Amino acid sequence: MAERKAVNKYYPPDWDPRKGSANKRVGQHPLRDRAKKLSQGILVIRFELPYNIWCGGCGSHVGMGVRYNAEKTKVGNYYSTPIYKFRMKCHLCDNYFEIQTDPKNHDYVILCGARRKEQRWDPVANEQVVPEDKNTQKKLATDAMFKLEHGSNDQQKGAEKTQSLAVLEESKISMQDDYILNRMARDQFRAEKKQLKDAMDADNAILKKNALDISLVEETEEDIKLATLMKYSVTTSFEEKQKEKRKSIELRPLFEGPSSVSSKGKELKYKLGKLCF
Repeated sequence: MAERKAVNKYYPPDWDPRKGSANKRVGQHPLRDRAKKLSQGILVIRFELPYNIWCGGCGSHVGMGVRYNAEKTKVGNYYSTPIYKFRMKCHLCDNYFEIQTDPKNHDYVILCGARRKEQRWDPVANEQVVPEDKNTQKKLATDAMFKLEHGSNDQQKGAEKTQSLAVLEESKISMQDDYILNRMARDQFRAEKKQLKDAMDADNAILKKNALDISLVEETEEDIKLATLMKYSVTTSFEEKQKEKRKSIELRPLFEGPSSVSSKGKELKYKLGKLCF
């Protein structure tokens, strides 16, 4: 509602622009409740905590980025940069804490009511690149011998860093991506699974063909060699049997003798007599 009131364009019928704005006519500031202490130099703003703090009243942890309605006051200047103080109430208790800007160190300072949660570290201990301070820069610009010594030290440090970078590059080449390793493992698992399935299908086919109900063991190279040496074959093939039959027919006489004819006639008469009786 406050935002809507701030941009309200309604003007009453008896309003005269020569008498000033509508806010002046009703005796209200354009910022409304935010400017109720403006006569004391206090403006209420929405302030966001710049870092983690511990509340001095309840001892609770308040994270960075939490927003409060803070009373903003100008307390001084650092050269031409103004210094502001922010006073706000903890949302967990009745304690008030004050934070002030520090233009000299580009930071915020807690004046009272809370303490900062220390999460800072020394960049030199972490082997980070630290810029030179102003005194060193001035000495480099004025002292030639110090500049020469500083340059030799920088070259030595650069050579050491180059060696460490080479070691890191070699280790990076030897390392592979996790996705590639996972894919290789999955491909190998699929190949082994397919091989086991093919072997099981072959064993089931052999058992079904021979009507067996036994568990087959895995064949070895020695079994394969013995199986190749064994040969199952008949003594005479079908063609050889046909050749022998043709030879016997060719060797047999075309016309049989009288003895054979009379014996066959007797046999025929005997069979016919058995049938009659």
